[in-house]
Amino acid sequence: WVSKPWGDSDRYDFVVDAGGRLWRVQVKSAYRSTKEGGYTVHAFGNENRDPYTAADVDVLVAYLVPEDAWYVVPIAAFNRIKSMKLFPASRRRRSKHEVYREAWAAFMGQG
Repeated sequence: WVSKPWGDSDRYDFVVDAGGRLWRVQVKSAYRSTKEGGYTVHAFGNENRDPYTAADVDVLVAYLVPEDAWYVVPIAAFNRIKSMKLFPASRRRRSKHEVYREAWAAFMGQG
């Protein structure tokens, strides 16, 4: 099941109950790519530029609208960075972050 926090007081967008564990999820979206085909996803809010931490969220889910591509990224992947560049259309798999593409089952402990 899915639960949404009351108001805008939390840094996550909703909670997912997956396999008996509750996951705090932050959702981000990107609409435009760079000329190289990369999409930037930030691990901070629009108003608060403090990066999300494990105290705030468990997973960041990024949706790249033009590509219809989802990335399920554990918040620990942002320990030393505030954003990451994703390259879904690259034939060379330029992005080391492709491991997170459609990684729903792996992250939720089912894969």
